[in-house]
Amino acid sequence: MAAGPRRDTRGIVDAPDLFARVRFRRREPAAALRPYLEHYWLIDWDLTEPYTAHVVPHPSVNLVLQRYEAEDGPRGRCGYAEVAGVEPRLFTRKLTGRGRVCGVQFRPGGFRPFAPGHAVGDLTGRRVDAADVFRTPPPVDAVLDPDDEDARVAALDACLPALEPRPDPRATLAMAAVDRVRTDRTVRRAGLLARDLGLSARSLQRLFSAYVGVGPKWVILRYRIHEALERAGSGPDVDRARLAADLGYSDQAHLVRDFTATVGVPPTAFAPR
Repeated sequence: MAAGPRRDTRGIVDAPDLFARVRFRRREPAAALRPYLEHYWLIDWDLTEPYTAHVVPHPSVNLVLQRYEAEDGPRGRCGYAEVAGVEPRLFTRKLTGRGRVCGVQFRPGGFRPFAPGHAVGDLTGRRVDAADVFRTPPPVDAVLDPDDEDARVAALDACLPALEPRPDPRATLAMAAVDRVRTDRTVRRAGLLARDLGLSARSLQRLFSAYVGVGPKWVILRYRIHEALERAGSGPDVDRARLAADLGYSDQAHLVRDFTATVGVPPTAFAPR
């Protein structure tokens, strides 16, 4: 398990541009929650003109508590909570006016113990009212109201144990499988992962569908694209042929095709300006 929240910007398209416009922080959850959670993420903004953010999502379910004060209708002003399943496409959100989001990013495979009645694959590509998923919906105002971010984190730490996560050996196996993909670049085929876990290819597919929400092949590709996106913006002298080889591609053209299909533009679009 990672020690503390991630500090990389993997998945965030043009992270410097986003961070110049919003306050973005990651915070560590309480110790009892860390087996299941990656981190909390907090965003606040006060914009004079609209800004559109783009993210290549991780294979994670998120609980998102949000308030958009410029949004029409009472729902945005009052705040609401959604469970966001794994998003298979590029996520795009237009930010306007003032807003606040407090998010909980579950470890891939770590959401099911909080909602054992929901196969995670059924949530993929969907955003569902939290009250329709959890036995005890999170207290939205208690989390969103405080201006002090420590108070927001404390409110999340207090409300999540009330969801009564249940130990689940298959969730533990799914989390270990995704961690292996994320940290070991030699895992380039789902069949290799299945073999190393002592599972058949079909059993691995069922495990990922029920606990992660997407298949192992998709997860392998997504982590490749995350690394390619981060490295594409790291400097003008990126050796893209070497990058393609490092990520297990047979040639640079194959990487460019996957990258462009996922992000919408080729890696060269992210060279530092």
